[in-house]
Amino acid sequence: MTSASASPPDCAASSEQTDKKQTDTAAPSCPVPETNSENSAGWLGSITHILRLTLGLAVIGLMVWLLGDVLTILFAATLFAVVLHGLSRILVKHLRLPYGWSLTAVVAALIAAVALLVWGSGPAIVSEASKLQDALRQQEASLRTTLQHNPTGQMILNYLPASLGGNQGGSGGSLASLGSRIAGSMTGILGSAFGAAGTIVVILIAGLYFAMDPALYANGALRLVPVAQRPRARMLMLRASQTLWAWVAGQSLDMLVVGVLSGVGLWFIGVPLALALGVLAGLCNFIPYIGAIMGAVPALLLALSLGTRETIMVAVLYSVIQFFEGNVLAPVIQRHAVQMPPAITVLSQTLFGAILGFPGLIFASPLTAALLSIFDGLTPPLSDDERV
Repeated sequence: MTSASASPPDCAASSEQTDKKQTDTAAPSCPVPETNSENSAGWLGSITHILRLTLGLAVIGLMVWLLGDVLTILFAATLFAVVLHGLSRILVKHLRLPYGWSLTAVVAALIAAVALLVWGSGPAIVSEASKLQDALRQQEASLRTTLQHNPTGQMILNYLPASLGGNQGGSGGSLASLGSRIAGSMTGILGSAFGAAGTIVVILIAGLYFAMDPALYANGALRLVPVAQRPRARMLMLRASQTLWAWVAGQSLDMLVVGVLSGVGLWFIGVPLALALGVLAGLCNFIPYIGAIMGAVPALLLALSLGTRETIMVAVLYSVIQFFEGNVLAPVIQRHAVQMPPAITVLSQTLFGAILGFPGLIFASPLTAALLSIFDGLTPPLSDDERV
C-alpha cells in the first residue's frame, strides 16, 4: 500500500485548476504575501511620526512666539524656585530642619542680605552707577570727536550703524549715541530693574510659591502627560531641576569670583568707579562669554580717559581674569555642575536672543542646560563603535 504525501498548493496554477479547487471544500488556500503590506505600514507609520513631530514643533514655536514674555517670566520664576529649593535642601540635609523652616530661614537670609547691601553699599553703588553713566557719555563724545578728525576714524564711523554710534543708516545725533546705549544696557541695570519692578515682584512671588510646595505644581504638570509616559516625564523633570540647580550654583560662584577680581584689579590700577565696574562685571558674567565682553567695555572706555597705559592694563586685567575663569575656575566648577559645549552656548544665546530679545539672551544658558539634560535623558548613549 502506497501513501502519497500532501504537497502545498500551487499558487501559479491555471484558472481551470483554480475553479476546480473552489468546488472542493477541503482544498487549502494559498498564503497571501505580507511583504508589501508590512512595508506600506512601516512607511505610513514613519510619515505619521514625522507629521506629528512637525506639528508639535510648529505648535511649540507658535506658543513661544505669541507667549514669549509670559514663558520667560515663568522660566525665571522656576529658576528662582530652584534656587530657594536647593538652598533649603542644604539646610534640611545638614541641620535636620523641616523643609518649611528651612525655606523660611533661606528667605529671611536673602532678605537680610539684600537689606544690608542696600543699606551699606546701595547709595554708593547707585551714585557710582550714575557717575559711570555720565562718564561713559562724555568718553563716547570725546572718542567720536577724535574719530571724526581722523581719516581712518571717519571710515570706521561711516561703516558703523547708527545704533552703535556710527553714521550708517542716519546721523549719529538723531539717534541714541553709543555711550547712551552702553550706559542704558549695562550700567542701567539698576534703573531698568526699578522700571520692571512689577515683573520682578511677580517672578519673586511666583518663585516663592513654587518653592513652598514644588510637588503640588510638579504633580499638576505630570497629570497633563499620558499615563504610560508619566514615569519617564517624572524622571526628566527631576533631571532638569537638578541640572538647573547645578548651573545656578556654579554660575553664582563664577560671578562672585569675577566681580571681586575685577573690582580689586581696577582699584589697584586706579580706574575710577571700581566698585560699580566690579559689580557690573559680576552681573554681566551671568551671561557666559558675551557677558565678559559686556562687562569689560565700560571699564575700557573709562580707562581711555586716563591714558594708553591704563587702557592696556585694564585690557590685560580682564584678559587674565577671563583666562583664569575659563581655564581654571570653570573646569573646577563644571566637575560638580554642568558642562556645556562653548559653541552650543553661544548659538543658544543667539537663538533665544533673537526669539525672546534681551531676556532670552539672559536666560539662554540655563534654558539650554535644562534642554540638554532632557535630550540626554530621552536618547540612548552611543556605544564605542558608534562614536566618531
